[in-house]
Amino acid sequence: MRSPSEVGAEAVPLVRPLPADTFCPQSRRRFVLIAAILASALGFIDGSILAIATPAIRVDLGASFAETQWISNAYALTLSALILVGGAAGDRFGLRHAFVAGIALFIAASLACAVAPDPPMLIAFRAIQGIGAAIMVPGSLAIIAKAYPKKERGRAIGIWAAASALTTALGPVLGGVVLSAFGDGMWRVIFAVNLPLGLVSIYLLLAKVPADAPTEKRSLDLGGAALVTLAFGALAYGLTSMSAEGEEQMSGPSIAAGAVLLIVFIVFERRQREPMIDLSLFRVGAFAGANVATFFLYFALSANLFYLPMLLIAGWGLRAAEVGFIFLPLSVLIALLSGPVGQWSDRIGPRFPIASGSLVVAVAFAGLASLAYAGIHSFWWGVFPLMALMGLGMALVVSPLSTAVMTAVEDKDTGAASGINNAVSRIGGLIAVAAMGSLAAWVYAAALNSGAASGIPGFGEPAPDVDAARLAASDAAFAAVALVTALLCLLSAIVAWTTVSGERLPWPRGSEAPQR
Repeated sequence: MRSPSEVGAEAVPLVRPLPADTFCPQSRRRFVLIAAILASALGFIDGSILAIATPAIRVDLGASFAETQWISNAYALTLSALILVGGAAGDRFGLRHAFVAGIALFIAASLACAVAPDPPMLIAFRAIQGIGAAIMVPGSLAIIAKAYPKKERGRAIGIWAAASALTTALGPVLGGVVLSAFGDGMWRVIFAVNLPLGLVSIYLLLAKVPADAPTEKRSLDLGGAALVTLAFGALAYGLTSMSAEGEEQMSGPSIAAGAVLLIVFIVFERRQREPMIDLSLFRVGAFAGANVATFFLYFALSANLFYLPMLLIAGWGLRAAEVGFIFLPLSVLIALLSGPVGQWSDRIGPRFPIASGSLVVAVAFAGLASLAYAGIHSFWWGVFPLMALMGLGMALVVSPLSTAVMTAVEDKDTGAASGINNAVSRIGGLIAVAAMGSLAAWVYAAALNSGAASGIPGFGEPAPDVDAARLAASDAAFAAVALVTALLCLLSAIVAWTTVSGERLPWPRGSEAPQR
């Protein structure tokens, strides 16, 4: 999911301790792999194309700016809040059963999204879709790990990752072509295409793959899941309503309620025998620092990947088919470089790759801010090279960041650590879309009012027409978002440099690294 924020976030995998044996005979393992790839494609295609389709959805359904934000946020909220419970459900009920249930709920909600008559209904169905994804996403990689023996697991996960990168890269391009060729109403096909993919995946899992036994009879922390959903939902609503016409008065109470609920959640988790989040892990400085860096970095990534396509399509007037290419560098470079960068991180420690990669991303976002501020509307010679630079920076970060999280805790806690880090990246995306939307709306209104009085884009020159004034205001709004996110990436680099280990990993070169 996925949402734009998940383009990079998915490379920080949700990993649980791997089993010593396998429930699946060798002749059936390929069906597990195919089903996992198809299920992953559901979220990847759905989310990445949705970023390109957002302007079309807004026009076709007549959605307000706040409703547009919540079409993304509703999914991100339930996914980020429930993903740890979704992973635990696989342990409790068996991975195959939980995985099938997640896929079924996801495709049912997708069909509902495809026929949604108005923005509120689409938002509600997107929230249900996120619940399905919270069960489906951790199950995809976990069922591969459980089905394949240790000596074959790496190759299987590599095939899964390569297929994931391919669908992530091609999804927005194909979606943009469809929208450009057939019109805004074709956004509904984006959701409907999940049905055949999901049905094939479910068939393979039920007809070709034996059921696995639950690994542990652990309880599901539904109380904690409800509290954290309400907490982040209130925070996101408060941040969004800051710029929503007629809802400004709800901003302060909503943010305050979200903060109180977050404190209640922390107290509740500390008293749980089997909490969804082991808060004691945050006492480890390197683990806490890696998660703070993750939050800042994925906040920045999510904000830009949500608002940049809207600027390019609705503001600059580019075709969706062209804008779809902005996701290519990120997907391709992460796919090509994560392995070599991971090996480099093993040799020198994860501190330098994370910090340097975050700085590269900061430079890319600062470049986008400069382009927008200067009114330079060049996609292939301006935006696309900067997106490639951003992709290079993320490729430097993704694998070392996962390594930093895993090596900061004891081996018995690697599953919990990975799950927390995955959730943190998604929460960063949720808060980013809400908070940066308010910033963009304020700057847009201020620039438009200033332009009406003194002229846009010049100093005191009369604005040539309303469209030019709106375009200049849109550029100013995105420039503000890009500049803030560049500063957050710089902050991510500083946090990583001061908290993450700069030492090489403890196992000797040539020996087998611990499984994560």
